Amino acid sequence: MSRLHDMGGRWGDGPVVPEPQGIVPFAEDWHRTALALTLAAGGLGAWTIDASRHARERLAPKDYARFSYYEKWIAALADLLVAGGLVTEAELAAGTAAPAAPHPRLFRAGAVAAALSRGTPYARPGAAPAFAVGDRVRTRLPARNTRVPGGHTRLPAYAAGHAGRIVLSHGAHVFPDTNAHGLGEGAEPLYTVAFRAEDLWGEAEAEGDEVTLDLWQSYLERA
Repeated sequence: MSRLHDMGGRWGDGPVVPEPQGIVPFAEDWHRTALALTLAAGGLGAWTIDASRHARERLAPKDYARFSYYEKWIAALADLLVAGGLVTEAELAAGTAAPAAPHPRLFRAGAVAAALSRGTPYARPGAAPAFAVGDRVRTRLPARNTRVPGGHTRLPAYAAGHAGRIVLSHGAHVFPDTNAHGLGEGAEPLYTVAFRAEDLWGEAEAEGDEVTLDLWQSYLERA
């Protein structure tokens, strides 16, 4: 069973309205603070990016549906801070914390721009790919984490059980399904897979439209 966030192809949510291209200003001042807090806390190294994504996915459905984008970030961050022992529930409720020595991995403002421009590489040494560009593959059904019941996965439900073709092979990359749960990076070959839009949605906006997804090897089998 998929979580509420896995909503691709779902009816009733209204049209998707793209934002203007380029840098979009923060709609409210606290959005800037939410982003800064998330970056600063992530820099402490207490969780992985996959764990942070899973924390947002685990928000209560009623909260996920009503929260704005940055409200989801802040709610998930609070859960991660408590789970990581960096903040207590009492401190969150009070809005204050006792003074403490600076964390050894304190992420200072002067280091942010350089860190963001570097990015974080997730390519790793790993097994040779089992598939080649041009191969026909099918995604597993259902779309779920096979290691952790209810766990994080990057295989969207709308693509589960569908056939596509490999268009790019990226080498081995950190596997989110294990990395989100403290089970190691478990690097696997990663591919870009193209699916016919009409196969996923029942019809395409234009003839020849495709949807491309980056998918790990254990999500796939030969079609």
